Amino acid sequence: MKLLEEKIRQDGNAVNEHILKVDSFINHQVDPALMQEMGKEIAEHFRGRGITKVATIESSGISPALMTALALEVPMVILKKQPSKILNQDLYQTVVTSFTKETNYELTLSKKFMTAEDHVLLVDDFLANGEAATAAIRLIRMSHATIAGLGVLIEKSFQPGREKLKSQGIEVYALARIGKMEENYIEFID
Repeated sequence: MKLLEEKIRQDGNAVNEHILKVDSFINHQVDPALMQEMGKEIAEHFRGRGITKVATIESSGISPALMTALALEVPMVILKKQPSKILNQDLYQTVVTSFTKETNYELTLSKKFMTAEDHVLLVDDFLANGEAATAAIRLIRMSHATIAGLGVLIEKSFQPGREKLKSQGIEVYALARIGKMEENYIEFID
């Protein structure tokens, strides 16, 4: 998506070969018009595939997932990183290893919001190593729901996430694919 690539070039900050800061328009301050266009683009790619729900991991995936769900006219389900004090029963749970934060956390999904009848599109802001997406897919599959695919805003294609997900039979659709990144330098893949 050229619009997103231009925004990344203009307002993104490649800190080094692994860290891209997009906090001025995606994951701290959100550009709602851009987010709506990105949600529409992801929805159009997956339209007509029987999607019943859009799911995401809190918190940076919420904005693009909500816009995608709105465009598809289906509910959005948030996979929680912290167990709720009131939603502590009837949960599916799995552990995620975060390379970015160098920690593990437990991902949870309330059993009442996903069933075997659901065909779920997973949406997130970034795809790098694929650990979070793999854990989210594992959690969704615990509910016996099926996975329509993964829509991401930004993919770091030089990291193994796409291949990891493809090996699980998951279609990955990325709006911006970065082939190489260094301090103050970003190279996109068409």
